[in-house]
Amino acid sequence: MDGYQLNPVEVRVLGALIEKQALTPDTYPLTLNALTAACNQLTSREPVMQLTDSDILATLDSLAAQKLIAERTPAGSRVAKYEHRLNYEWHLDGARLAALAILMLRGAQTAAEIRARSGRLHAFSSGEEVETALSALADKYPPMVVKLARQPGAREARWAHLLSGEPQQIVEECREIDIGLAGRVAALEAQVEALKTRLVALETRLDE
Repeated sequence: MDGYQLNPVEVRVLGALIEKQALTPDTYPLTLNALTAACNQLTSREPVMQLTDSDILATLDSLAAQKLIAERTPAGSRVAKYEHRLNYEWHLDGARLAALAILMLRGAQTAAEIRARSGRLHAFSSGEEVETALSALADKYPPMVVKLARQPGAREARWAHLLSGEPQQIVEECREIDIGLAGRVAALEAQVEALKTRLVALETRLDE
């Protein structure tokens, strides 16, 4: 295998499943509605996305084909639930899974930022423990993360995941998602303006 080829939405879905497994174990695996809400959170997400249920379902089908997620239907329930299988397919758990999830959900981070933002995902005892987890991910074949060149003026170098190819490729694909969201917002704004115009016309006719 030369490298991972997940698209940004697949990365978001997997990251959200990892996060909610740790933060809300009582409601994990997640229903489609819960997973969509987790992917579209306005906090702890970079970039912020606005995905539909259809987007998530198509992504789940793709991830299931790759054996990275599984669908469950609990006894007595008609609602399907979804869980990740990265502990089986990628042999990840604990510190390594937590560090990777933060990079998947928040973009490139320093080891200090990962430790500060890990919360209940994993209680990192030190920055060195974070570095150890990241180094283990970087040493996998193919590597799952990479340490980026330290930016001018920065105290620490950042790390980025490689699940969607090189970091620059990730940026470009996320920008496409942002452009798509901007287009949908513009369309909604146009619809609102059209409705306002019709409302004014109706009010004028009533006054007459």
